[in-house]
This record gives sequence, C-alpha cells and structure tokens, in this order.
Amino acid sequence: MSGGLVIRLRPHEKFLLNGAVVENGEKRAKLCIKSRDANILRLRDALHPNDVTTPVKRLYFTAQLAVTGDLAVTDAMTSLMPGLQALLTALPDEEIQAHISKAIDQTQKGEFYSVMRELKKVFPYEEKLLLIAKAKEFTLSNEKAS
Repeated sequence: MSGGLVIRLRPHEKFLLNGAVVENGEKRAKLCIKSRDANILRLRDALHPNDVTTPVKRLYFTAQLAVTGDLAVTDAMTSLMPGLQALLTALPDEEIQAHISKAIDQTQKGEFYSVMRELKKVFPYEEKLLLIAKAKEFTLSNEKAS
C-alpha cells in the first residue's frame, strides 16, 4: 500500500476509524489514509452480529473483526483458514471457488477487507443453496406427512 488506503464516501456516509464513528459531510469525499495500521471500515460494509446466520457470513464477520482491530491478525487467520478451506471443497461452483480462493490468498496476506469483498460475492450463492435445502426439507416433510 504505497499511496495509502483510498476511501470514497457518499454524502453523510459513516465509517469506523480506530473505534470512532466518523460521518462524511454534505458532498462526496475521497480520503487517503496514509497510516498502515489504522483500522477503517465503512459502515455500509459492516455486518451486524445479529445477521451472522450462515457459514459464509460467520467468515465475513471474522474478517470484519480483523479489519476493525477487534481480532488480532493471527487469530483471524487461524479462524478463517479452516472455514475457507471447507467452503472451497463444499461448494462446487467454479466462479464461487475462485472467490473463495482469492479470499484464502488475501487471508494469508492479512488483507481482511479484500477477504470481506470476496466473501460478499458468495452471499447470493449461499442464500440460493439455503433456499434449495429448505425447499427439499419442506418437500420431504410433506411426503412423510402424506
């Protein structure tokens, strides 16, 4: 990160900076954060703990905790790697596997915001799989009742 982290903000958009919530003003803004050790997260990218209801969202939230500085880098890596490896083998879709592979690479580099970006792309696929599983469960329970 030679030039720093660049954040583009919408009017009134909020972000977390080293534990403090900061709000942008009336106009769009572009900030360049030069400190490498700053913990920054746009709140629109944040997942609320109550929304952590699926395996992919649990991994996303773990990466989020690393981004905010609430989880040490080594602890985040230790938590993320087995889950990401399990997802890679469990989900057969090649496009989804590519996102998970990128998330693994970024985890190994300690680039947790990039991990979040890759995992967010997996959310719709996971949701689709969960809906299919619920439909099959519903069908099976109806067949047993008949």
